[in-house]
Amino acid sequence: MKQIFSEEARDIEIFDECDILIVGGGSAGHSAAIAAARAGAKNIILLERYGYMGGDVTGGYVIMVPHLSYKNLQYVRGIQEEWFTRLSKVPGAVVGPEGSEIGSIKKDDIYKWLPFWDATSNCPDSPKRVVRSVYFEPNQLKIEMDKMLVEERDRIRVYCHCWACRPIMEKNQVKGVIFESKEGRKAILAKTVIDATGDGDIFCQTGAPYNDDKESDVARNVSTALVFRLGGIDFDKFFRYNMAHPEAFGKIAGGLQQFVKGNRIMPIPSERNDVCWMNNWIQPMDCTGIKDLTETEMMVRTNIREMIAFLQENAEGFKDAFLYDIAPQLGARCSKRLDGEYVLTPMDFVNHREFDDVIAWHSTICRLNDSAPIEIPYRVILPKKVDNLLCPGRHASADPISFDWVGLIPQCIGTGQAAGIAAAVATDLGTNVRNVDIARVQDILVEQDVPLPRRKDVDPEYTELLKENNYGLYTALAKEAKDNPEAILKFRQF
Repeated sequence: MKQIFSEEARDIEIFDECDILIVGGGSAGHSAAIAAARAGAKNIILLERYGYMGGDVTGGYVIMVPHLSYKNLQYVRGIQEEWFTRLSKVPGAVVGPEGSEIGSIKKDDIYKWLPFWDATSNCPDSPKRVVRSVYFEPNQLKIEMDKMLVEERDRIRVYCHCWACRPIMEKNQVKGVIFESKEGRKAILAKTVIDATGDGDIFCQTGAPYNDDKESDVARNVSTALVFRLGGIDFDKFFRYNMAHPEAFGKIAGGLQQFVKGNRIMPIPSERNDVCWMNNWIQPMDCTGIKDLTETEMMVRTNIREMIAFLQENAEGFKDAFLYDIAPQLGARCSKRLDGEYVLTPMDFVNHREFDDVIAWHSTICRLNDSAPIEIPYRVILPKKVDNLLCPGRHASADPISFDWVGLIPQCIGTGQAAGIAAAVATDLGTNVRNVDIARVQDILVEQDVPLPRRKDVDPEYTELLKENNYGLYTALAKEAKDNPEAILKFRQF
C-alpha cells in the first residue's frame, strides 16, 4: 500500500483574474492566445511552465511541420502558415516547398525535396508529388513566438515559469487554476480555461472523461524522445548515398539502436544541410511517468558520444559530425486523450464525414486517404460533463489510431486557434464555450486565414479538388477498410 501524507489546508493568494486563461504556451496554447486577442478578447492570461513558448516545437525540437498541402493546394494556413511567413524574413530560419513547387510531380522537383522527410508524398496509389512540409530553426521560432505575444501585450499577460497543478472547481464548472512557481502556490481565476498542456494536466482532474494510453499497443502513443542535433555533416550526401545503397542505411539504423535499448533513432534533415536532428522513439514508455521520463533523458544523453562516434565511422557525410545541441525538454508523443463530445476515428477518414461545427480542414499524415484533408469538429476539444473548459492540442479527442494522424503540430495549432476564438466569442456574447455561437467562430476563423469547407468566402477550388479526387479515398487501404474496418488495424503510421 502507498503511504499517505495529509497536507494541511491553507489559504492561497489570488494572483490574477482574467476572462480567458490558457494553460500551456505550446503550439496549441500560443495559438489560442494570439487568436483570442485578434478576435477581440481583451483580458487573456497565458501560463507557461518553461521560460519560452512552443513546447515540443521549440523545446522538444520537433523542427518540421508536415503535410500542409494536398495535391497543389495548401489547406493548412492560419497561424500555422504565419509562423513561416514571419520566419522567411530571417535568413536561414526556414526551408520547405512553396508556391508552384507544391503538388509538382516533375522529376527535378521530386529530386530536390526527396531528402526532406514528408516533403514528398508516400502513397503508393498516386504519383509521387511535392508536399508543403516545412523545416525551421527552433530558437528563431522561440523569438518569433515571443514577438507575436508582445504585439498583443495590451490584451495578453504572459506568466512563465508557472506550472498549473490543479483546477479550481465549483460543481461542474472550472473557475480557474492553482499553479506552483518560485513565488509559491497561487491561483488565477477565469471565466474560461483552455487546457493546452498536451497531457491533459487540468482536464484529468475536473471529472471530464479521458483515456490514458499507458497500456496502448499503438507504438507511437507509448513512445518518448530526447532529440539532439549534430553539426558538421553533409545530409544531402548521406541521403543520396543511402538511397543508392539501402543496405548501408540498414546497417546504420540497426547500429544506432544498440545505444537506445533496441529503439529506433535516426538522422533527419533540418533547415540547413550541415545540421541534422536525431529523432528517436523510446518505447514502451509512460509519457507522464516520472521513472520513464527520467530514463529517456538519461539513457539518450549518456549514449550521445558513442552514437556520434558510430556515425563518424559508418555514415557517409558524418566524418566531421559533432554535438550541436540537446533539446531542452523531453518529447512526449501521447499520454491522456480527452474523451470529448466527439471522438475522431479512422472511419471519419474512410467515410469523409462532414461536420456542421468544423473548425479545421486539415491535411494529415495518413496513407489511408493519401493525406487528403479531413474535417475536425469543435466537439473534439469540448469535454463532457465539465463547463468553462476547452482542450485543444495533442490531447484532443481521438482514438489511438486516428490520434497518430491528428495529434501533430498543425492540428495542435488549428484546434488551439479555434479554441481561442471560441473563448473570445463566448466572452463577447456573454455565453459559454459549450453553447458558443459556432457560426461566429467559423466566420472569424476564415477571417484569420483558415479555409473551411462549404463557405462562400472560401475559394471553391479547395472543395472541387477534393471532389475530383474522391477525397483521397482511391487508395487500396481505404477501399479495403470501407468494407472491413478491422483492416485499419494492420496499418499503423508509426
